[in-house]
Amino acid sequence: MPRPSPISPTVDFDRDGVQHGFLRLPYSRDDSAWGSVMIPICVIKNGKGQTALLTGANHGDEYEGPLALYELARTLEPKHVSGTVIIVPAMNYPAFRAGTRTSPIDKGNMNRAFPGRPDGTVTEKIADYFQRELLPRADIVFDFHSGGRTLDFVPFCAAHILPDKDQEAKAFAAVEAFSAPYSVRMLEIDAVGMYDTAAEEMGKVFVTTELGGGGTSRAETVRIARRGILNVLRHAGIVDGVDERTRTCWLDMPGGDCFSFAEEDGMIETMVDLGEPVKKGAVIARIHGTGRTGLAPQDIRSRMDGLLAARHFPGLVKAGDCVAVVAIEVG
Repeated sequence: MPRPSPISPTVDFDRDGVQHGFLRLPYSRDDSAWGSVMIPICVIKNGKGQTALLTGANHGDEYEGPLALYELARTLEPKHVSGTVIIVPAMNYPAFRAGTRTSPIDKGNMNRAFPGRPDGTVTEKIADYFQRELLPRADIVFDFHSGGRTLDFVPFCAAHILPDKDQEAKAFAAVEAFSAPYSVRMLEIDAVGMYDTAAEEMGKVFVTTELGGGGTSRAETVRIARRGILNVLRHAGIVDGVDERTRTCWLDMPGGDCFSFAEEDGMIETMVDLGEPVKKGAVIARIHGTGRTGLAPQDIRSRMDGLLAARHFPGLVKAGDCVAVVAIEVG
């Protein structure tokens, strides 16, 4: 039998009403021998019904999710809820506090740490608690993402192409309800250890986003996040009211040809702006060598027709970095 989780919640998941508390993870360190990581959590419950598990800052440098979820935790009243809403605005709280993608404690990438371990690193212990305690409670799981400091995206909501087509259809219906400017049928290039995979393997409806990036947020993308999450909760019958849908454009990311990677270090020049159409073979970025003058740039060419859905954000790039993502418009 696995060890019990060292995390203890200060909320009661079965009690009606609004509770603001913490997931307390003991963490002994130089500046606090009996210290803890205190991960904020809110539970809003009103009777029986479906349970939604809402998370942000799975990566700590992505801000639309936390902005939307801290406000939702502050403003959502139980009288508008039928069922339970569990809100963890900053899932990888140490990374969120540091403004980094991975945890400053153990360099753990939360979205590659599942199923986690109760006797592992801090990141693995948090993943284990979600795996064993929170995900089993949920019917629908919504995990906000953005591009962080290294990527920038057209604002989209997404779900994965799945073997279980009934599960897939429910997820895509929730994506439609979120009503971002773009909606994506996504195929991951690296799904091992992901929170997404853990939820989907339990049969949960899992929905995610990529809302901008650059290690900051914009007024537009925060509005999309706040409106969209209420739309999803209304769609699921957990929150009352009529959702506020706007037109969405569906995109498909069918395989590895969507992604382009740098083969050299250098300075990146983006040749196509986000949302613009591209043709197969077109130059979508150039990498300029900076070690000496007189060097010709390396052209990065699209391997398919589509539109530019994501780009590398910093001005400098390293070999192996993803520099562009192209998606196909399907409706």
